[in-house]
Amino acid sequence: MKLLSFANSSKLGIKEPVTAIKCFLGEKERKMSDEEHHFESKADAGASKTYPQQAGTIRKNGYIVIKARPCKVVEVSTSKTGKHGHAKCHFVGIDIFNGKKFEDIVPSSHNCDVPHVNRIDYQLIDISEDGFVSLLTDNGNTKDDLRLPTDENLLSQIKDGFAAGKDLVVTVMTAMGEEQICALKDIGPKN
Repeated sequence: MKLLSFANSSKLGIKEPVTAIKCFLGEKERKMSDEEHHFESKADAGASKTYPQQAGTIRKNGYIVIKARPCKVVEVSTSKTGKHGHAKCHFVGIDIFNGKKFEDIVPSSHNCDVPHVNRIDYQLIDISEDGFVSLLTDNGNTKDDLRLPTDENLLSQIKDGFAAGKDLVVTVMTAMGEEQICALKDIGPKN
């Protein structure tokens, strides 16, 4: 076995002894750009959970994200511009899932995050003992990952209607990766 000397390696255009050894052993000299990068994505491939909207265009009964929570706007007031500043919008919103009140003040020309809020109707099939509901989707599959609502009035309506044997349709509100039953329709007695 013969090693390249440093003198021979310099004739080959290799200036460092370590590189000469690597070349002799058949290893390719690697650059940072040769490295393979593997990214592990934890995000879903779907659309964004929010979209930007100018604060001055958001109205009462619209939706806004305040303190990372999706809220329904119950009050909007706009102040006049100051000597050097922007007009400011004061938003009061109620969290659409837990009912908590949030407030925020944003310059009217700035963008705010607005959640994508969807409502989907499902037929109620069953209520389990641990508080989960079984729902029938449009394509005939079941959805079993949703809990009963925390609102006492709606909860009692659902339980009473189901116990009476009525066909019930629940409306599920979805926003920012959360979903909750928000309304109930009675479509008559079960056949």
